Amino acid sequence: MKFGIDRLLADRAVRKPLDGKRVALLAHPASVTADLTHSLDALATVEDFKLTAAFGPQHGLRGDKQDNMVESEDYTDPVHRIPVFSLYGQVRRPAAAMMEHFDVLLVDLQDLGCRVYTFTTTLRYVLEAAAEHRKAVWVLDRPNPAGLPVEGLSLQPGWESFVGAGPMPMRHGRTLGELGDWFVQTLGLDVEYVHVAMDGWRPAQAPGYGWPQGERAWVNPSPNAPNVSMARCYPGTVMLEGTTLSEGRGTTRPLELFGAPDLDAVALLAKMQALAPDWLAGCRLRPCWFEPTFHKHAGKPCAGIQIHVDDPGYNHSKFRPWRLMALAFKALRALRPDYPLWRDFPYEYETTRLAIDVINGGPRLREWVDDPDAAPAELDELARHDENAWQAKE
Repeated sequence: MKFGIDRLLADRAVRKPLDGKRVALLAHPASVTADLTHSLDALATVEDFKLTAAFGPQHGLRGDKQDNMVESEDYTDPVHRIPVFSLYGQVRRPAAAMMEHFDVLLVDLQDLGCRVYTFTTTLRYVLEAAAEHRKAVWVLDRPNPAGLPVEGLSLQPGWESFVGAGPMPMRHGRTLGELGDWFVQTLGLDVEYVHVAMDGWRPAQAPGYGWPQGERAWVNPSPNAPNVSMARCYPGTVMLEGTTLSEGRGTTRPLELFGAPDLDAVALLAKMQALAPDWLAGCRLRPCWFEPTFHKHAGKPCAGIQIHVDDPGYNHSKFRPWRLMALAFKALRALRPDYPLWRDFPYEYETTRLAIDVINGGPRLREWVDDPDAAPAELDELARHDENAWQAKE
């Protein structure tokens, strides 16, 4: 198969509209060609257009800034001698002066298929800026490693944030290029938008179900996205960022496991099984111990649960990570009603709203967890409504 960047480089007809244009690139460390050349270096060799600038999203163009709210600075690329502008530093949206450096912005970002992953919001911001400044945007598409399934509550009006670009479910089932089409349509943007689709992507095919396993190397799009297993779990485990539980940052399996020093993992798993056994389908859950080297509970042994989605127990159509983690919170609340579960310190520059609500695009998930009388069927009904509405838009 060919990703968008590979089609652009290999096919003169695809890139012909760029002839003579000033071109900028929005990319990150996973923006590589089939032979693992960084897209910036590959595009610099093309003579049809002039590479004049680059942009880096959260975590940087080439570097790996750890964690949220760790900013990158603008700089001059030492090899290509072009300005590199940070969209996770002094600004989140491109400034007017940045837009003067190019005619066409190529976006080559490996996404994870989850609303909270900030590259989705960055895409919206650059599309809006391009519409304002009469620039073109091309998305060089890449696979959604979480595949086609849709899951979770949709973001509610008024809950937009840097981890919530619009009213989509947590697991949206679309590629970044497809989301670009959706942003242009739903926001009514008057912008020249080109979606350079992939050739040969097979999101319903085993064993990858979204990622072409055995065909393409995985490169971390962010420091704590080390493999496809993390991408599959992330639409659920990202909610741990809104809690006091460790999401495994500081371990070698971030966002595939969770826990805390004072957790009874065996009891928690048993309670989850009792409350909604169907929500545990499609994966295997293993009680474990881990000790983060940094981040939450650093240096402390944590009892927890690892979610295994990389063996024959994985069922792509049945695995529902958002419901799985919601159930973990519900079970913990049932076992220990007074457990200090919700994180109350800043998250992605949100200082007045609880992180768990920002992540979920509203308070509905938290209210369900905290209501002792609310049953799993009630959250399931809310989520199914939003999931069905989103899929009807396709």
